[in-house]
Amino acid sequence: MLLPYLNENLIEAGCDEAGRGCLAGAVYAAAVILPKDFKNELLNDSKQLTEKQRYALREVIEKEAIAWAVGIVSPEEIDEINILRASFLAMHRAVDQLSTRPQHLLIDGNRFTKYPGVPHTTVVKGDGKYLSIAAASILAKTYRDDYMNRLHEEFPYYDWDHNKGYPTKKHRAAIAERGTTPYHRMTFNLLGDGQLTLNF
Repeated sequence: MLLPYLNENLIEAGCDEAGRGCLAGAVYAAAVILPKDFKNELLNDSKQLTEKQRYALREVIEKEAIAWAVGIVSPEEIDEINILRASFLAMHRAVDQLSTRPQHLLIDGNRFTKYPGVPHTTVVKGDGKYLSIAAASILAKTYRDDYMNRLHEEFPYYDWDHNKGYPTKKHRAAIAERGTTPYHRMTFNLLGDGQLTLNF
């Protein structure tokens, strides 16, 4: 059973990201403030749910949350500042957009760059422990999946509608055969196996 909050007396936002380990596409993050009495039997870490469950839960979260927002950091920015900092920046951008200002942030993971004026607590595997982080994981994942499905229409060879930009064999084979797209993260080891040369 996931916990409804860490601090009962504070307005708490859960934050999580999606797409950190991908070779292509932006990194997405979400911030969600749920009511203290929010309950949902199905809500869990997005990785434990089916695609259909995630999209059904997204509707519930958006309807019942006090506030929610999604932050995005582009592949170009990822290459410029590195993926870890980009993940934190995406969370900051999500918090920036919340219609209600949180008094505390619950962050999935073990590291975070402090958000100005708002204390935070990092929680390892937090998306399986707190409802607000689980909700954020679902929004980040589904909005990023929508985005990767759109990119797939532009570049269908890379199988992004299935792999969502993650380093699958099919994705890497397409990079080796066709080269990169404007959406690939050029600072990542795109071909794996120590192969750093790309054919353009």
